[in-house]
Amino acid sequence: MPRTLPDPPLPRKAIPPDRRNGRHPVGRVLLTVPVTEPNTDAPTAPPGASSDLPADVSGLTYEQARDELVQVVARLEAGSEPLEASLALWERGEALAARCQQWLDGARQRLAAAQAGATAASDDAETDEDDA
Repeated sequence: MPRTLPDPPLPRKAIPPDRRNGRHPVGRVLLTVPVTEPNTDAPTAPPGASSDLPADVSGLTYEQARDELVQVVARLEAGSEPLEASLALWERGEALAARCQQWLDGARQRLAAAQAGATAASDDAETDEDDA
């Protein structure tokens, strides 16, 4: 009896490199996070403090919140979640995006303060040189 070979595997759908293993480029996700100018009139809260974020989100570092946000976006883009789970994921993503924004606003304020301090120090040095 002749020996038969198994059928060759069906070709797999090509998956773009940025979607393999549920990973997305960080730039894509960060573009979905609204970036606004910091409110300099409002008092700066410490990075861990927030009254409107869930406790587990308010304790995350920027990198932790960003990485989880990437995962949430990937699951939402896949479209395989039921409606109720998708809504929960969306709310989680909103909280994570807000946490990332807190970190970015805090970093902008620290940078502005450092630049203002450096400018003031250099102005004082120039004034001292002019007086001498």
